Amino acid sequence: MSNTLSRRQMLRRGALLAGGLPFAAGLLDQAQAAPNGHLPPSREVTGIADITGTGELMAPAYSEKGIALRAPAELKARLFANENPFGPSERAKTAILNALPTSYQYPFMHIRDLVKMLADHDGLAPENYMMAAGSSCLLSAAALCFSKPGGNIISGDPSYEDLPTRATLVNEKWIKVPVTSEYKLDLDAMEKAIDGNTGLVYICNPNNPTATVLDADKLRAFCERVSKRVTVFVDEAYIDYLDDPAGMSMMSSVKAGQNIIVARTFSKVYGFAGLRVGYVAAQPSMITRLGAYNEGMISLSAPSVMAALASFQDKDYMRGVLEKTTASKSFLYETLKKEGYDYIPSSANFVLFPIKMEGKHFTDEMMKRGVGVRFWKFNNKEWCRVSIGRMDEMEAFAAAFKELS
Repeated sequence: MSNTLSRRQMLRRGALLAGGLPFAAGLLDQAQAAPNGHLPPSREVTGIADITGTGELMAPAYSEKGIALRAPAELKARLFANENPFGPSERAKTAILNALPTSYQYPFMHIRDLVKMLADHDGLAPENYMMAAGSSCLLSAAALCFSKPGGNIISGDPSYEDLPTRATLVNEKWIKVPVTSEYKLDLDAMEKAIDGNTGLVYICNPNNPTATVLDADKLRAFCERVSKRVTVFVDEAYIDYLDDPAGMSMMSSVKAGQNIIVARTFSKVYGFAGLRVGYVAAQPSMITRLGAYNEGMISLSAPSVMAALASFQDKDYMRGVLEKTTASKSFLYETLKKEGYDYIPSSANFVLFPIKMEGKHFTDEMMKRGVGVRFWKFNNKEWCRVSIGRMDEMEAFAAAFKELS
């Protein structure tokens, strides 16, 4: 008997161990039997990822991953992934270098220190936290944890699709609730959509891709009501771009003992998209429940943890990032106005605006000019999302945009 597992066995074991789902093996059986390893049409994923014969999650051409993989080596402006082009901070870089000599050690003690620092900041206990290599792992864990045969997950439309799309991989129904006329998440309609099969309500605030933010009191009241019926997942990836992050955050709802999960990431304002540090805060029982679907602290590298410890305390750096982001955003607003375009006022580090041509064609033409952006289709309009970059990148966008507008 061979000591080497077949790829099919590895896929089956990985899905069952990571997801704990009784129907995961059957799903993988169908994927293996289908041509080129793809799922049957009824199971095909049309959002952020498709299962391929390699067993890997591959991104469509016009997602962040897809754009990055097909982009030319030299881009004038990388404005498709909502990254922080100004970071990480110098203190974070120094911490990374200082961590290298002992990076042969697992960073458990340093993660403990990071969790304590976060808990002290939020007024919570360390038992309320779970860390991971970026928040994507935690979104995936929640998708698996709350998915069940015949169940559903509710989110806004458009909104960040990572968590609900992953839920559809295991047969969860995705209920999309259109945004309001102000392009904000429609909390009233989302609450009405809840039924006995709803496993999770996903709220991205500020929302991606619209960059709109909800009224904090209204969202807090929503969480208090709805969490008595179903778990609410609040993704606060862009919360640090607001004037009062602490006052706008739903960490207070966690502190009040409610059935909600709040996700945060260092990938945005701290400039850690490539360093990968994220976390969720929830009730200790929920942290234990999610832990069955997440690798947790073992996924974090020592240099990244040490960088996060240094960066979180670097308030001068954060102020500088926010000032430069505001300057670049103002330049973008003026560029759009001069060309006769409207836009949705942004509460994050990206701007969404309607365009006057087909989205794929627009993004392809911008890429030919060395500028990477993304597009959306909703409300019977074509939209472009521009991530906020350095001023030289915004100038490159302006030059390319004027040729097409």
